[in-house]
Amino acid sequence: MPATTIDEVITELDAIIAFEKQQNSCLAFFPILYNKVTKRIKAGIAANEFDNNARMEKLDVLFANRYIEAYHAYKEGKKPTQSWANAFKIDEAMVMQHLLLGINAHINLDLGIAAALTTGDDHLADLETDFNKINAVLASMVADVKDRIGQVSPLFKLLELVGKGKEDKLVSFSINVARDGAWLFANEYAAAVNKADAIGKRDVVIATLADKIVNPKSKLLQVVAKVVRFFEVKEVRKVAAVLEAS
Repeated sequence: MPATTIDEVITELDAIIAFEKQQNSCLAFFPILYNKVTKRIKAGIAANEFDNNARMEKLDVLFANRYIEAYHAYKEGKKPTQSWANAFKIDEAMVMQHLLLGINAHINLDLGIAAALTTGDDHLADLETDFNKINAVLASMVADVKDRIGQVSPLFKLLELVGKGKEDKLVSFSINVARDGAWLFANEYAAAVNKADAIGKRDVVIATLADKIVNPKSKLLQVVAKVVRFFEVKEVRKVAAVLEAS
């Protein structure tokens, strides 16, 4: 059953994280980050930080359910969107790649859909300020992870040095750019007569971005990414502890 409250979302994310940690699976990484984001939004709702706090909880739940349903579909051998399939199927990748794959599917595809469903097609503009606030929370937490990831990925900064100035999705992925694209898609989706077709076309584009995150265009970046990955901590529980730290 889909979650109906933000507390149910947190309970579901806790369960996914616990299961994937038991499996020593890198699929624990994105929900750990997402759970922190969700708890931060819950605290923001309690503190009346948003223009419409009840609407923000509705958005949060609709948004989270798209990830939760995609995760369970994949685990049950069904087909989620290709953007999520491309994120879930990757095993050998850096910690940051796993996080970016989840963010790519969730922000670039799911957020626009959830936004339009939250307000209805005719009132989407009312949501823009709070839409940006939810992305600001995610951006701040991703920045925090990047600051601390050296604890489990000692050569991670090498990737950024080698990739500096390159327009490669692995090193240039921007939450702000993703947010802006998601808002454009939210408006396209709201205006679309055939919603399924709108999702399908967007999914093709975002799934392609996932491929670029995993397979950098630059041969040098491909080599550096493999070296960075080689020296990363492989024990999921240790990586999880770093991602879960306050």
